Amino acid sequence: MKTATSILVALFAALATTEQSDAAPKKSLLNNDPDVIYLNEHINRTIHLLVIKPATIYATKKGGRKLGTFSPDTKVELIAITDRAYRVKGQATHAGVSGWISPQLVASKDKNFIVNLKKLYERQMAVKELIANHEVAIGMTLSEVRQSLGEPTETEVKQTREGESGQWDFVITEEQKHYRTIRDPSTGGIYRQLSHITTEERSRTTIEFDNNTVTSVTRKKNNGPGRVRIIPAPVIFHW
Repeated sequence: MKTATSILVALFAALATTEQSDAAPKKSLLNNDPDVIYLNEHINRTIHLLVIKPATIYATKKGGRKLGTFSPDTKVELIAITDRAYRVKGQATHAGVSGWISPQLVASKDKNFIVNLKKLYERQMAVKELIANHEVAIGMTLSEVRQSLGEPTETEVKQTREGESGQWDFVITEEQKHYRTIRDPSTGGIYRQLSHITTEERSRTTIEFDNNTVTSVTRKKNNGPGRVRIIPAPVIFHW
């Protein structure tokens, strides 16, 4: 039986290696709450926690209607998290139930599990914000960059014994119309005539990466805030 520690290691490792698969992250249309991180969107493993005190189950993350109670020593499956509540499912005192409980009422064999889960939540919320604003940050994975900016315009990849590194360029162009001044020979009037149209680079964002993680961001023309954000890279534990 896998320990909670090994499951958590797999969780963070999955975030760091998302790029190895071309498949899009699994996401249900029902999972549209911006404050909730659904774990099945990031990993393919089931995470279980143990109820340590009688846990009231609520219909929403903020409480509301009571759905039942989990007894101590009940094993529950962790489905989703916020900064203040966990969505779990398991066998309540009367029936199988899926709902929200307080994180303080469950525990793991790994004493650092809850702390690391909070780090995961904070990171993914930062990533959500970046993707929503079509921005990138040092520490993002290549998969997350794709979700934010789309497919790169130009790519350069270097493979060594240590892994894979390189850079992606995202180029935004716009059409520029060029005119010439023409004098009408019959009237002597002067007017502008379209001469030609060129496609010119408006901005370029270059990200450098090492083993699937962004290490630097360069903007040729920056119309945004001016400082590159840095978020924690996916955490991988080694024993």
